[in-house]
Amino acid sequence: MSIRPLKHVTPQIDSSAFADEESIIIGDVHIGADSSIWPYSVVRGDVNHIRIGHSTSIQDGSILHVTHKSAHNPLGYPLIIGDQVTVGHRTILHGCTIGNRVLVGMGSTIMDDVVVEDDVMIAANSLVTPGKRLVSGFLYSGSPARQKRALTDDELSSLTYMANNYVNLKNQYLAQENP
Repeated sequence: MSIRPLKHVTPQIDSSAFADEESIIIGDVHIGADSSIWPYSVVRGDVNHIRIGHSTSIQDGSILHVTHKSAHNPLGYPLIIGDQVTVGHRTILHGCTIGNRVLVGMGSTIMDDVVVEDDVMIAANSLVTPGKRLVSGFLYSGSPARQKRALTDDELSSLTYMANNYVNLKNQYLAQENP
């Protein structure tokens, strides 16, 4: 794994987290306990900060980035990802806020100033355009993404199941690295 400090700020990765050796993590990034960053993912906190909660997986080929601070937007848009979030393969998250127990489907793009509340599913290949708010308890899909229907009880419980599955998988990888 390539961990690169930038502007005297080094990424902070919890000792129980897993970052694949083919991932790149730069700058002002904090990765929480039991989280995982999979191969070919880039987590670039160069012009603002990135915070990833616990038991969150960033799957292969995903790109996480932020928006800089400016006179027009004094805080910029950091990237905040909650706990027990499953981010599918080849996803782009840019300057948005993702709540807890969220599934972001493979190939989706979530843009600046988006807020995804807790307990949400976003279908594969969805595009969430800037400034949108996805409310808790629903499935969203499409380009642009739209609310499709309420999540079932089984789907809601699957959000925690998926997160725990990736915690177990990263534990297998860590055990293999540190026999």
